[in-house]
Amino acid sequence: MQILTTVRRHPARFGVLAFILVALGAFAIYWFGPQYLFIDRRVNEAVPNVGSAVDSPGPTGGQGTAMTGKEGAKGLVILAEGEFRGLEHDSSGRAVALELPDGSRYLRLEELNTSNGPDLRVYLSEAEASDDWYVYDDGQFVDLGALKGNRGSSNYEIPAGVDLSRYKSAVVWCRRFSVGFAVAPLEPAG
Repeated sequence: MQILTTVRRHPARFGVLAFILVALGAFAIYWFGPQYLFIDRRVNEAVPNVGSAVDSPGPTGGQGTAMTGKEGAKGLVILAEGEFRGLEHDSSGRAVALELPDGSRYLRLEELNTSNGPDLRVYLSEAEASDDWYVYDDGQFVDLGALKGNRGSSNYEIPAGVDLSRYKSAVVWCRRFSVGFAVAPLEPAG
């Protein structure tokens, strides 16, 4: 009863307080993104420029193309690769740096399985793959773009001029909180 009486006596103050509380709640939902705990983004891109070569069932039931061996289908060359492991979140899958016959290069994330989150990016980092969640943006890194999906297989073009030998790991990075979700060492194929 006391609260209702106070609200009736000071409706403007209560309105301002209610507005502030709603705004803070909306900001918290936007910033922390608790909805991502319940939403998975699935993607299943084919290996770049492969078309119908060696199709195999993808992790989400669609058709994808698995990379095997040093030279993949139709002249693709695997430059480096490594298995993802979890940092901030349990993760699995494989990162493969590959070169197409035309000289373009891609980082392919195969059968990635990690948590979703706000503002996730794919980085190539000079930092060695380790259990430290925070080091992958400390030195030189290349931002390959937004993570297309937290489950499945996707491709990210590596810009021309990037010296791939300088980068030791592929990282799923949460830019908003400056923390790695998953990391894969990029070991030269050979």
